[in-house]
Amino acid sequence: MDRSRVLRRRLATQRLSSAPLPSATDVVRLLTCVQSQERDHAFFSLGLRSRSATYAAVRAELDRGTFVRTHILRPTWHFVAAEDLRWVLAATSERVIRGMAGRHAQVGLDDPRHVGRSLDVLTELLSGRTFPTRAEIAAEFDRHGGLPARGEQLSHLVLLAELRGMVCSGPMRGVHHTYALVDEVVPPSPAVDLEEARARLAQRFFAGHGPAAVKDFTRWASLTIADATAAVAACGDALEQVEVEGVPHWYDPTVPSRTTAARAAYLLPVYDEVVLTYPTTGFVVADGHPNVGGVDPFWAPVVVDNTDVGLWKRTVGNATVAVEVRLAPSTSEDQRALVRGAAERLAAFVGKELAYTEAEGRPKLWREGRGLRAAR
Repeated sequence: MDRSRVLRRRLATQRLSSAPLPSATDVVRLLTCVQSQERDHAFFSLGLRSRSATYAAVRAELDRGTFVRTHILRPTWHFVAAEDLRWVLAATSERVIRGMAGRHAQVGLDDPRHVGRSLDVLTELLSGRTFPTRAEIAAEFDRHGGLPARGEQLSHLVLLAELRGMVCSGPMRGVHHTYALVDEVVPPSPAVDLEEARARLAQRFFAGHGPAAVKDFTRWASLTIADATAAVAACGDALEQVEVEGVPHWYDPTVPSRTTAARAAYLLPVYDEVVLTYPTTGFVVADGHPNVGGVDPFWAPVVVDNTDVGLWKRTVGNATVAVEVRLAPSTSEDQRALVRGAAERLAAFVGKELAYTEAEGRPKLWREGRGLRAAR
């Protein structure tokens, strides 16, 4: 299978170029875990793939709890369907927690008694579906005294509670994230052993992301190469193997992969699954691409005709959404028209008037701490 066919199939498998799924929750189920530290961008990722075509519709599903936002799979935020939460944690969280032990010691979370007391207070605060914000948790910890009420120590304590399957998201309050007890908002599910959970994770990953390589699965699932390879082998005939540029790739042949959409461009959100997942075989990059030279949270890829042609960012105001794109000089006029159409789709998703600007060349950079970031 050549690269162009792989890229076309991925876009269709992920429901970007094929028929949209009925709901945002269905998209989360298809992809199993959707990276979402940039929550509103991740909402748009779900909207691009479903009939939940507005920000309000996607948020309503999160608020109902059909999918939740939590630290899972890797030590960062993800969306996961409520019914999948427990077994994905069973497959991955123990290794993630072990890998963070050094950092937890650095921020003072290496005393089991201190951590245990803090988690007891957190559980008491969340009991009864109170859905506190992070600021309210900090205030309660402050009141008790001696608990991690600020900065990284509090962040890592809550992260640890999520990875242990104690805590996940509650309904949003305004623009703020809230927290809930898993046992109060997520239905119980049968226990699975580690091998079964990892095999299920492999099958689900390749069904939602295939064709993909073991290296892609390893990065996505935070597994070792050996564990990932064993999980793929345990899937048996459920997955089909193809060679892509000499590298074995797997996919689920039962997942629909026929493109139904007309030719389109995509303003892919930051950390979108169709970009972030594939270090092995990603999109072709256009000549003269205005790449800022590193990972930058304010700019995201513009893809048209299976080619990464540029970068885009958005600024959401009260009545308008300003979309700025930077395109490679090789981008044709008809491709530019498709990119503008993708910006109009974003504006419709957030329910704002579009203020659209297009330019060539690299975005300006400014220094923040030790890293480079693009100017907002």
